[in-house]
Amino acid sequence: MLNFDVVIIGSGLAGLSTALKLADKKKIAIISKRQLIDSSSHWAQGGIASTSSSEDSVDKHVSDTLAAGADLCDEQVVRFVSEHSPAAIQWLQNIGVDFTKQATNNLLHFTQEGGHTVRRIAHVADTTGKAVQSVLIQKVLAHPNIRIFEDHIVVDLITNKKIDLSETAKNECLGMYVLENFSGKVNTIRSGVTILASGGASKVYLYTTNPDVSTGDGMAMAWRAGCRLANMEFIQFHPTCLFHPKEKSFLISEALRGEGAVLKLPNNKPFMHLYDARGDLAPRDIVARAIDYEMKKRGIECVYLDITHRTKSFIMDHFPTIYERCLKLNIDISKEQIPVVPAAHYSCGGVITKLNGETDIKNLYAIGEVAYTGLHGANRLASNSLLECLVFAEQAAQNILAQPGHCKSDLPQWDESRVTDADEEVLITHTWNELRRFMWNYVGIVRTNKRLSRAMHRINMLRDEVQEFYQNFRISNNLIELRNLLQVAQLIVESAIERKESRGLHYSRDFPNKSAEKKITVLTPDNFNGERFKKNKKLTLVR
Repeated sequence: MLNFDVVIIGSGLAGLSTALKLADKKKIAIISKRQLIDSSSHWAQGGIASTSSSEDSVDKHVSDTLAAGADLCDEQVVRFVSEHSPAAIQWLQNIGVDFTKQATNNLLHFTQEGGHTVRRIAHVADTTGKAVQSVLIQKVLAHPNIRIFEDHIVVDLITNKKIDLSETAKNECLGMYVLENFSGKVNTIRSGVTILASGGASKVYLYTTNPDVSTGDGMAMAWRAGCRLANMEFIQFHPTCLFHPKEKSFLISEALRGEGAVLKLPNNKPFMHLYDARGDLAPRDIVARAIDYEMKKRGIECVYLDITHRTKSFIMDHFPTIYERCLKLNIDISKEQIPVVPAAHYSCGGVITKLNGETDIKNLYAIGEVAYTGLHGANRLASNSLLECLVFAEQAAQNILAQPGHCKSDLPQWDESRVTDADEEVLITHTWNELRRFMWNYVGIVRTNKRLSRAMHRINMLRDEVQEFYQNFRISNNLIELRNLLQVAQLIVESAIERKESRGLHYSRDFPNKSAEKKITVLTPDNFNGERFKKNKKLTLVR
């Protein structure tokens, strides 16, 4: 049985930065489903929001974030994150991240994205995520106190409530079961502290900008363990994913629109000014809905993003990766418009945490996209996601280092004595495809009561089938991910049904107006043993 002070599930920015902040004093394990580079953080293009610019201020950043969040952000958390943004950027610079500088004075170059009123996005050309992750990966691989488990997937968390059915004991995370993808063996790992940094759940949709690992594992595991989740209905659809038969998830950064790119119809006419006074710099929910409406109204497959008014040298200097990727597909973006469509991009809801990353379960933390901190509200402001990872990684690390060491309990081994090899894996493939397609059609950018009801009916049927499969056959990576995706899909639909209004990323034809009541959707599992929320109770009261 393996034993660690801290086990971090996930290898994105949240997980790796937390590991580095703890590793000098703790024995760390990092569990990665694929390779360390396989995370959404690696593919982040735009950058990291920061109030480091002389033109910016915390108040401006807070105001922009609250506006994007459609009045559902926790202002205390927004201000906290914004105030800590310069320190987050400085930490990355200290460990070797070489942000793009201004040519004239060697100070940080800031770009602008939709929803931001000033330039505040620190970036490394148009490959910020890749640049940051490359530095972090080098650091964690070189640290003697960090052990990496690549090609491993966590099956489930182990809590004292699961192995000791005591009604009086406080729910506590003790470790986890982990499947070796290459051998099929399930290991038991004991952990003093477990950190969920497993990212979001956008692979529940047919079209997504996310890598294949974004299957909602942390959210599903936390729910089964007894954690509450919040605002799961708010799924951000990025407006501009490259539309091409040879590309399934290449993101066209919002920074292009920040530098003047214009969305156009096939007839070359701009249209965003018809939907919002901010035009092409409107927040993502507004832009995605506008594109979705125009595509359905006109029966077109995509719209186009036009940055041809910029010089070729400017485009190659600011967006080298996008330029080269499109050029390989015979699209010269300095001369031609880029075909784009919306795609599922980011989960604004997640596991409820405090400001220090703690969840409802003792010794279980959640950081990054898997968590609900109150920062994003009903919609995420562009480039606040990587910032959130860094700020809460620091807070969680400080909290963990301040705690005494935890006693390690003996844990039961994984039991495969009553299962057999699966007879037909086609069930997994078929169910995966069916789930992603009806989630896109029924629980996508625009929703109705009838669509949500149909989706829930199908989810319930599929969950029963997959659960029977899970109980009777040896598990696999695909089965674990499918089980988790079905659980997260159920939570998304349940939250969407609960919200009787249209706000931010949740748009319902049956409830097209915003309600006067500013309500957070909180889902509570049956095995939750903490304080429940009353209908109008504010989340800030328990921080």
